[in-house]
Amino acid sequence: MTSQKLFRQTQLRLAVCYTLVMGGILTLLGLGVYRAIAHAHVHALDRELLSVAGTLHDSLELKLNNPGQLEPVVRQLLPDLTINGNCTKQIPNNFSLYSPTSPHNLSAIAHSNYYVRLLDLSGCLIAQLGITPNMIMSVGATKSQIFTDNQGKKFQEISLLLHTANHQNWGYLQVGRNFTEYEQYMNRVKWILGLGLPISLFIVGGASWGLAGLAMQPIYQSYRQIQQFTADAAHELRTPLATIQATLESALLSPELLNTETEPIFKQLERQNRRLYSLVADLLFLARLDYQPQTELKEACCLHDIISDLVEEFASLALAKEINLHYQFLVTELINIWGNQDQLYRLVSNLIVNAIQYTPAGGEVLVTLNYLDHYAIISVKDTGMGISSEQQSRIFQRFYRVMDDRSRHTGGAGLGLAIAQAIVKTHRGDIQVTSDLGQGSVFTIRLPG
Repeated sequence: MTSQKLFRQTQLRLAVCYTLVMGGILTLLGLGVYRAIAHAHVHALDRELLSVAGTLHDSLELKLNNPGQLEPVVRQLLPDLTINGNCTKQIPNNFSLYSPTSPHNLSAIAHSNYYVRLLDLSGCLIAQLGITPNMIMSVGATKSQIFTDNQGKKFQEISLLLHTANHQNWGYLQVGRNFTEYEQYMNRVKWILGLGLPISLFIVGGASWGLAGLAMQPIYQSYRQIQQFTADAAHELRTPLATIQATLESALLSPELLNTETEPIFKQLERQNRRLYSLVADLLFLARLDYQPQTELKEACCLHDIISDLVEEFASLALAKEINLHYQFLVTELINIWGNQDQLYRLVSNLIVNAIQYTPAGGEVLVTLNYLDHYAIISVKDTGMGISSEQQSRIFQRFYRVMDDRSRHTGGAGLGLAIAQAIVKTHRGDIQVTSDLGQGSVFTIRLPG
């Protein structure tokens, strides 16, 4: 039903909005968590590197005697230390790439991620241990620095000044580690956050759909109560209005009750009662359409017959207003669609009556029928006053009237186009309007054939 579809669309929009908002919040939260983990991990590695370098620095200074020279006792502390005979600031690619074969006094240095380099005061490499980067960073830094070597690998390194036992400057100690383990860890964090976000959004989407449904239930129940009240009220009003109408018509036919003073009063009452009865009938018709399932459209209806019959029926009305009413079939074969014939008659008649009523004398109303892309197309074109672009989106609303004085003149209540749209939706079609002020309007109906 149309109302159910409207509430389903509203529920879907609410669920999508909730999901998008929560998705944005979760995304920002995930980025914050990732940055916090990365910062904490780098800070922990920095403290660990500083601790290892400080311990090794203090241990080496007790064993160094001459600047730039390694004492044999250093081998006891770092047994796998590789001596570089030619002092150079560029390290060959195949120089000292090995795995430690014996344990060191410092367990952290034995870890494959760590390396140690000893340089003289001029920055020339004296000895090294571990898998070192393929470049030498500037010495003299007192805090750790992160860099990428010529092979694209990331390292963290700290340089400390070494002194001999008699407080002479000996050279520099560089202790560093590669970021392979750190990058692998952060990649796992990325995967966890990356997979967790869509899973969380899926769960949030499902929960949002359910919560939106719960939020819409009171509104939907109120809407159904209003619909039920409208249908019940219209149904209950039909009988007394019909009785009043019959009584007024009998009074108008009785000479004993009529005189020059009472006859205009009875005629006005009869006219207003007829208008009220028509309004109640329209409301009841709309209420029935709201409850009518679309699967009940099982009757073959010939659109050629419907249009020709209605044009012939309203020819006298058009003639009285001096309007040229005619039709045109753009296809020779008869067009039959599945639907409700009475409703289709009501649909086309509403559009024709509107076109006649709002077209001035000397104007023209043309009804055309065509068939394109498996759709029957009915067009009602008039040369009336037209509808502004601001009002075209509202003319199908119930009780909406473009001009109040027009409704008073024609006796309408603003339900004709609302009924037409309801009938079109019941037949799984659509209705559109194109109009220019002072040039007329064109109402186009597309019905699946």
